[in-house]
Amino acid sequence: MTATEHSIDVVRAAARAASEKLAQDLIALDVSERLAISDIFFIASASTERQVNAIVDGIEDELHKFGMRPVRREGRSGGRWVLLDYADIVVHVQHEEDRIFYALERLYADCPVIDLQLPESDPSVRRATAEDADDAEAVAADAAAQVADAE
Repeated sequence: MTATEHSIDVVRAAARAASEKLAQDLIALDVSERLAISDIFFIASASTERQVNAIVDGIEDELHKFGMRPVRREGRSGGRWVLLDYADIVVHVQHEEDRIFYALERLYADCPVIDLQLPESDPSVRRATAEDADDAEAVAADAAAQVADAE
């Protein structure tokens, strides 16, 4: 089973909205083979809490045009990691530090990456490579070591 065309269209609209709000490192993962409850995880990051919330606002406004409202919203008040659950797609907008620490891409490294069809010149788009999983694992290990050292 792969993500539906409707889910792919929705995640591309979310990606355009996130890109317009200067989100960084955009990636969409087809998790339909691994999770029965969702087709796609969309992940984006930002350098400040205010920007995280602005990206979330942009995505919600854009998906509202599709007649969609999140069935669940988490983390909005903190602005560090906001989750918008639209059932078929789950949007994760994370502060860049939290994104590195939690490394969702590492957990779902075996899932196919969806082409967001944003312009090649868009610097926010993650161009998936075979080295991404190794890089994410190394970053997560380094972050875990830093946390251990701080304790």
